[in-house]
Amino acid sequence: MKHISSRENAFFKQLLKLARSSHERKKLGQTLLDGVHLVRAYSGVFGAPRALALSEGAAAKPEIAALIQTLPTAPLSVFPDALFNEIALVATPAGVLALIDTPQAVPVPHPLQTCLVLEAVQDPGNLGALLRSAAAAGVAHALLSPGCTFAWAPRVVRAGMGAHFALKIYEQVDVPNALANYSGRIVALTGSAEQSLFDIDLRGEVAFLIGNEGAGLSPQWLGLAHAQVRIPMPGNIESLNAAAAAAIAMFERVRQINATAT
Repeated sequence: MKHISSRENAFFKQLLKLARSSHERKKLGQTLLDGVHLVRAYSGVFGAPRALALSEGAAAKPEIAALIQTLPTAPLSVFPDALFNEIALVATPAGVLALIDTPQAVPVPHPLQTCLVLEAVQDPGNLGALLRSAAAAGVAHALLSPGCTFAWAPRVVRAGMGAHFALKIYEQVDVPNALANYSGRIVALTGSAEQSLFDIDLRGEVAFLIGNEGAGLSPQWLGLAHAQVRIPMPGNIESLNAAAAAAIAMFERVRQINATAT
């Protein structure tokens, strides 16, 4: 265990850059995880993180002490609370950060299973919620187009609540090429569609197309779809946000599969 109390410390400077700069996260291929839940979710899949950082005030908390005991090979640094707060990712930090390497880009696999396909989703909280719903619904892959916010930004990872470690995420994807020979059904969610989501068979493999928060799906992406569907909304609301709409669609597939099984 190393105690760090200087802002001139190299490790502190590294963490500060990662906490504050998306450019640094992408350049270094690293990011930070905040809190016991995310660190446990990561280590359960990938093992020990590259390093752990604790605040002095949190070091004695039972859940954090128990977490540290499960990761004996991870280098551990302890910071005074005031210094830790400078690298914290939230206003009320949990007191533990993990430094991890972000997964390297790999080609989209073929054949693809059921997947969530996102066009230029830019809000970090929205993207994290989309990934969380996909993981909860048993979706295997998430394909992110150019223009989507960085999937491994701390705000996205925090909103995903472990989803990043439960499904495969592919960024900067040439979606028309990736879906060119998709063997399942490509379904686009759009408010202007005539067909209801609840009238379409979703029991096989499905690629769910979800558009940008403001602009929706582009004409090119709509042209990829085998079916365009809308979510009926009897209430006096014009639209749902992307994360809510995608969650409804993915869990409608779960409902249909379960109904068939029984």
